[in-house]
Amino acid sequence: QARRAYPYDEIEPRWQAHWEERRTFRTPDIGDGLDTSRPKCYILDMFPYPSGAGLHVGHPLGYTATDILSRFKRMKGFNVLHPMGWDAFGLPAEQYAIQTGTHPKTTTARNIDRFRIQLKSLGFSYDWDREISTTEPAYYKWTQWIFLQLLKRGLAYQAEVPVNWCPALGTVLANEEVIDGVSERGGYPVIRKPMRQWMLRITSYADRLLEDLDDLDWPESIKEMQRNWIGRSEGAELEFCAVDQEGHDLGAKLTVYTTRPDTIFGATYLVVAPEHVLLPSLTSEEQRAHVEEYTEVAARKSELERTELQKEKTGVFSGSYAKNPATGEIIPIWVADYVLASYGTGAIMAVPAHDSRDHEFALKYELPIIKVVSPPNGNCDPEEAYADDGIMINSSSSSSGLNINGMLSQDAALEVTSWVESNGFGKKKVNYKLRDWLFARQRYWGEPFPVIYLDDTNEMVPLTENQLPLTLPELDDFTPTGTGEPPLTKAADWVRTTDVLTGKPARRETSTMPQWAGSCWYYLRFMDPKNSSTLVDKAKESYWGPVDIYVGGAEHSVLHLLYARFWHKGSV
Repeated sequence: QARRAYPYDEIEPRWQAHWEERRTFRTPDIGDGLDTSRPKCYILDMFPYPSGAGLHVGHPLGYTATDILSRFKRMKGFNVLHPMGWDAFGLPAEQYAIQTGTHPKTTTARNIDRFRIQLKSLGFSYDWDREISTTEPAYYKWTQWIFLQLLKRGLAYQAEVPVNWCPALGTVLANEEVIDGVSERGGYPVIRKPMRQWMLRITSYADRLLEDLDDLDWPESIKEMQRNWIGRSEGAELEFCAVDQEGHDLGAKLTVYTTRPDTIFGATYLVVAPEHVLLPSLTSEEQRAHVEEYTEVAARKSELERTELQKEKTGVFSGSYAKNPATGEIIPIWVADYVLASYGTGAIMAVPAHDSRDHEFALKYELPIIKVVSPPNGNCDPEEAYADDGIMINSSSSSSGLNINGMLSQDAALEVTSWVESNGFGKKKVNYKLRDWLFARQRYWGEPFPVIYLDDTNEMVPLTENQLPLTLPELDDFTPTGTGEPPLTKAADWVRTTDVLTGKPARRETSTMPQWAGSCWYYLRFMDPKNSSTLVDKAKESYWGPVDIYVGGAEHSVLHLLYARFWHKGSV
């Protein structure tokens, strides 16, 4: 009888209406009834992207756990901050809009409504008064403000960088849109070509991002993923003079980065990336056609494809040589796609006896292999590269005066570095796998950059803070232009503007920020979501910060979480 009197389909709506009406899970603000003498607990779920498909089973799996914890903490007398919002800019919404002809603003609002209804139907105790969306001008005003702070501090700049360009589609593609060298949509060939893009100088914070991990109460596995992504290494930059086959100087110096300067006597060839700026001048006329054909093929591959350890190594001889500063011997310069222009100097000294990639390459192209490190116990497989430390052998030259025979590898590395520095052949160098953050998309659905360019000088001028937010213009046609120019170039009236300080005619930036921009700082905005005068009130940040519990996918640990740490250190 109880079940008949109070069926589930009546009980659930009744209580959800009760929670909604009484704002049961609302967290008061400081100065508006919040008892700050009580302990706090800030429990945050990863900002979801509101797809058209609605919630999938993985969403409530994590949300249920944080909701249980939120209710438990409230019962224990804690002030609990447990908000929800939407990471709603980005490529998926725009692609769906292009396919259906529906404006992304319309589909995004519809998808958010669906997500909200579904989440409320599950009875989660979110404070919906704090709901935010990255697509709302009131929110991305502060995303733009943060960019301006980064720009003021020299952490935002523009550079020519390689991007995925699809000639058939006439657009730049994100990495996830490229599969095996062709576009996901249509299967058209994709090449790498340089384009001028906004970058964020995250590498300036590499050491802080690394060192400060020790102070974070995070799972060790997550911290280790960030350490590996940052990839700090100590080594040396060495200079090799380019020469022809007879040893005549070509007037160019090739700088290589190595973590094993102790193995310089085992360097039997150099390898440069297909994009290396010196490659055209290093290529002989006899080899030019072969080199150009190879670089064209390499341009169709992603960096992941090129660096995959299991893939067969390929390359082509440049026609030029270099002089090994330690031995005085002339060694060939090759071009190979397993070397990336974006890491180190874009060139390596190949030591095939002690590096597996170089060893595989040398065997394939019949290049010399000279063993210069012996294991401490003397035992190693003669058919494989020995990559560990050991005792130096075959490492002396009367012509250069360098002799490291018998030294331990670490001591020999220090000796070689000291020798190249004193002789002007190189210097000690700390390097990182971490690269500066490419911070622009040639798409419509994203935050506009708050900068303009003067027509007469092309000088970049940041907007003043009282001009924010710079809102997206309404566009009926937001499809790719086919020329590589962003869709915002179609908004001619919006692009044309005037510099408020000088009255000079100017044009707006037509690229937009990536989806990561808005999701890098939402944890701060949840503390003070309605504030129109500052990003977050200091008293509220002081009370609620830091986040106590964050639940999100581990796949975001080296992008979302690392970017958020840099964003905070560099701008706030």
